[in-house]
Amino acid sequence: MIRPYRKEDLESICEIAKRAYKGIFDGFEKEIGKEALECWIPDAWNSKTAQLTLMARTHPEWLFICERNGRTVGFIMFHLDYTRKLGSIGNNASDPLAGEKGVGQEMYAFALDFFRREGMKVAMVHTGLDEAHAPARRAYERAGFDRTVPEVLYFKMLEEGEKK
Repeated sequence: MIRPYRKEDLESICEIAKRAYKGIFDGFEKEIGKEALECWIPDAWNSKTAQLTLMARTHPEWLFICERNGRTVGFIMFHLDYTRKLGSIGNNASDPLAGEKGVGQEMYAFALDFFRREGMKVAMVHTGLDEAHAPARRAYERAGFDRTVPEVLYFKMLEEGEKK
């Protein structure tokens, strides 16, 4: 079941985000090094908490909770651009400890239906090309996302001798 965000959800979705994104941030650190990661995403492992808190404060109407058997098992946030008619899925995650299947597909179907009801013409989601994002890429493809613009981020340390 997908339902609107409530203030009492914030702590649980922040904990889900920390668990779900840990592997991604660990992978980023391995690839580009701790110092570069800290410059790019300060306090990466807690960054999703700040993003979710901001969304909950500024656009709670675009933040939704996935529940199974009365327990929070995921969240999804998005942004609607009514001028361009573009719906963008933002941070979303299913709880890796919940042991539930299909949470992502349920949330994506909900978001896409929401976008259609709001008159959006295009849906977009951004994800990484790294191995940690492979499950997300597969989930978005299963949800019907079928057009991509591949992207690569390059980093260079500016101090000589800096290692990963």
